[in-house]
Amino acid sequence: MLIVPNLSHGQTAPVVVELFSSQGCSSCPPADQYLVELAQQRNIIALGWHVDYWDYIGWEDIFAHPAFTERQKAYARVMNERMIYTPQFIVNGAESSGSGHRAEVAALIQKYAQRAPGADLSIRRMGASYDITLQNAYYSGPYDVHLVSVTPMETVEIYRGENAGRRLDYANIVTEWHSLGRWDGLRPARFETGALGPGRYAVLVQYQDNGEIVVADWVN
Repeated sequence: MLIVPNLSHGQTAPVVVELFSSQGCSSCPPADQYLVELAQQRNIIALGWHVDYWDYIGWEDIFAHPAFTERQKAYARVMNERMIYTPQFIVNGAESSGSGHRAEVAALIQKYAQRAPGADLSIRRMGASYDITLQNAYYSGPYDVHLVSVTPMETVEIYRGENAGRRLDYANIVTEWHSLGRWDGLRPARFETGALGPGRYAVLVQYQDNGEIVVADWVN
């Protein structure tokens, strides 16, 4: 039995684990289940991005969005990958695992858990909004500052397609994603989230155009 690395001690910033998945993909359920397990770890930001390019094979993913497919395509360009596929794990925006094998993903998580964050990130609640402060970047940017909202857990009955008859659990399903702005990394900067609705939110600070994620944290 594979033991998922316990990152609750000795780490100063969460590791971001992104899974690109689809409810129409027969090889995705084990990866989806692994993300459910990773989402329970305090120092992992596990994000489930549901893509739409398998919708035609019999079951339309109810969580999919074309923008999430575009994010995966952007990663493919940066990583010089010739195609996109599911399931695909990407850790800290820097390395991918197309096999989805737990041991491979766990090794990547452990690798990035040992790295110090590339900047200081602080989050302070201001009424219904949050103030995001960034400073002390290890390297100059520019960085894209993303706000990602997720639904913590949903269970879906699949009635058609390759996964017909299955009842599948999904964790930290991305529902919205937008930019709070761009940071040059040279001087302290503040960003505001604006009033936030239901769900959970994370801030990702990432080298521009889908580069490495240098620091991230949950907003709430």
